[in-house]
Amino acid sequence: MTMLAQSLAALENLPGVAAAVQSARTACTEIRWHNALRRRSAEARAEATVRSARNSAALEGARYPVDLIRDAARGASGLPEDASGHLAQAAVRVYSEAAQVEKSLSSAPAQALARLHLAAAGGLIPADQVGRPRQGAELPGDGIGEPESAPVGAALGARLNGITDLLSAPPAAPALVVAALVHAEILTARPFVAGNGLVARAAAHAVIVGRGLDPMGVVVWEAAHLDAGPGYHRRLQAYTSGQADAVADWLIHCAEAVVEGAGEGRAVCDAVTMGRVTG
Repeated sequence: MTMLAQSLAALENLPGVAAAVQSARTACTEIRWHNALRRRSAEARAEATVRSARNSAALEGARYPVDLIRDAARGASGLPEDASGHLAQAAVRVYSEAAQVEKSLSSAPAQALARLHLAAAGGLIPADQVGRPRQGAELPGDGIGEPESAPVGAALGARLNGITDLLSAPPAAPALVVAALVHAEILTARPFVAGNGLVARAAAHAVIVGRGLDPMGVVVWEAAHLDAGPGYHRRLQAYTSGQADAVADWLIHCAEAVVEGAGEGRAVCDAVTMGRVTG
């Protein structure tokens, strides 16, 4: 077992984490048997992706009804031509791109993150800042923490190396733990000038699909992050301390989010079965 695999296994053994992770695995296993995923899995996944994008955008302050996001995702209509609308459209793009990088995240993590950032920030910030980490004295405009506290230079490089190492973890590494850490590391290291939140959640989403925890891509765990309200950001802020109890709290939150997200996914599958998904 590699040192990274040992570290991830140790995190899974923190108090309360193993049971929470097992509950997440059970919830994901149960939803795979839904009838909608036997014949209409593409439709179910498309609707779940719309809801994931909608919730991720809402976490950045761009709140729109799911019907509008669905229409935007299928090109039936546009979103408002303002900052909020552009951000929501970026969420749609980045979740679409996440489906394309699920398999390359572990083999080419840096390139996959660059693609996600291009989808999240393309057209929203200067072109020379898109698809690459912050350079020199550049500071982030979003993420967790004051901009001045963000790592730069060699410190940022080390954090990025840690993120790519996580994404490249052996297949046996617990998918939920990998996804939760990638999510938190991107939002707290803030490697990009903008778009860190969208990239963090899309990357975590791609991890749980690509590593087989949610192979059908119907778990809408972003809904639980949104439902957590200020608690979502408080847990991430606490995570920056590196204290074992704070890391465990974040991992447990993410596991519980997957359980809640599986419930949302089941509602999506039910709607697909009954022909109640519009669009």
